[in-house]
Amino acid sequence: MKNLIILVLVFFGTVHVSAQDQIKWMTMNEALAAQKVKPKKIIMDAYTSWCGPCKLMDRNTFANKDVIAYINNYYYAVKFDAEGTEQVTYQDTQYGNPNHQADKRGRNSQHDFARALKINGYPSLVFFKEDSGLIQPIVGYHPPQNLEIYLKIFAKNDYLKLTTIEAWDAYQKDFKGTFEN
Repeated sequence: MKNLIILVLVFFGTVHVSAQDQIKWMTMNEALAAQKVKPKKIIMDAYTSWCGPCKLMDRNTFANKDVIAYINNYYYAVKFDAEGTEQVTYQDTQYGNPNHQADKRGRNSQHDFARALKINGYPSLVFFKEDSGLIQPIVGYHPPQNLEIYLKIFAKNDYLKLTTIEAWDAYQKDFKGTFEN
């Protein structure tokens, strides 16, 4: 009986740990609804199915334990196919992708929401305030150590203090990252 109890405890301990081994992704509509209940910033990963660097972000960056913990703690995380068909209601406007071709392989029509956010490359990480206002899109692949500064600058509202390129340069120079590979 004692061995069975230990086995059950180990099993449930493993399940609990594995739940923290992933970012808690949601749709944009789910994140916007969650913000109304508990205000929190949003990080949106705008990707496409054909994008190689997007796949690298999933494999290398979004699988990093420090990135996972930080995003799950400070953000609602949104996975958004920037060429997909998801209907998004953002700031009283409905966005879709009426030109999407379901049978098309490779590049497809850009989603209207991605276009409205002026996303011009993939992957793009888009940061939103607690009230869903846009903060900033960041284009390109970022390994965990490069992403850390953006995660922290937006989560802590330090970006509001940086009004010049010199201030940004000084912030980067003084930033001490803690994320591991």
